Amino acid sequence: MIIDGQGCVLGRLASYVAKQTLKGERIEIVNCNKVIISGRKKDIEKTFTEKRGRVGSGQKGPQPIKTSDRMVKRAIRGMLPNFREGRGREAFRKITCYVGVPKEFEEKKKVSIAKEGKQKFSRVEEFSK
Repeated sequence: MIIDGQGCVLGRLASYVAKQTLKGERIEIVNCNKVIISGRKKDIEKTFTEKRGRVGSGQKGPQPIKTSDRMVKRAIRGMLPNFREGRGREAFRKITCYVGVPKEFEEKKKVSIAKEGKQKFSRVEEFSK
């Protein structure tokens, strides 16, 4: 199944993909840079900068994620049960994320999970710089 991430809320997309992969389906997500994170931009920026600030000089702390496809895959990983072993590991291996749309998926049918509504949001690409 190919999912178009344009206009999808990150949490809803992650939970949907996690459920589908646990059922055994292979999923490719395109346009990961256009996925939406809902909420105030200040609050979202604060959480990302705090994560980046935890790494001190010379320490091997939590490394910040800098690409939008890895940010989306990391959010999906949080929805899976114990991604290091068993069902969670198998499900995590069935997920592939892409920035933009690769040539091999341009002609194929894509599923969209986007919901329309007026809300405060930011795109993943704003925080993946």
